[in-house]
Amino acid sequence: MTYDALIIIDMQTALIEGHPYNETKVVENIKSLITSCRQREVPVIYVRHDGGVGDELEKGTKGWEVFSKIAPLEGEKIFDKNYNSAFRHTGLHEYLQEIGAKQIIMCGMQTEYCFDVSCKVAFEYGYQVTIVKDTTTTFDNAFATGEALSKYYEEKIWHNRYAQVVSIEEVLLNM
Repeated sequence: MTYDALIIIDMQTALIEGHPYNETKVVENIKSLITSCRQREVPVIYVRHDGGVGDELEKGTKGWEVFSKIAPLEGEKIFDKNYNSAFRHTGLHEYLQEIGAKQIIMCGMQTEYCFDVSCKVAFEYGYQVTIVKDTTTTFDNAFATGEALSKYYEEKIWHNRYAQVVSIEEVLLNM
């Protein structure tokens, strides 16, 4: 399968330094996707959340920056957002239309918040969404562990409803 874009959502320094579930594997898998996409000239697109003044994701702070191990190269697109959706008032949808994107890979944080909303909005816009297992993550909360949330969304919410959830080996082999 050919992909038209890789979208990395909220993989920001403050969040990764908060040690979400499976952080090392998630970062390494995203790094592999980035390398493969760059080699094949598939656009790598970043989305950053701005939490506002005083927030750990305040625009312009170290915590707001994309995590260094997967940082964008000069010229790669970065869209900043203030809402849970990567698409709301960011220009991302318009850019994807401009480049003719139909098949997209999505990865990032946080599973049950920004990532889930962004996946569903992408589906509503008509994109064929692929989510690679172990490329989304979140934190434990009062109701569930980060592991339980990640697996639940991958297996019960997204797969065969809003996206295809596949292994990294399958995506890298078929790019």
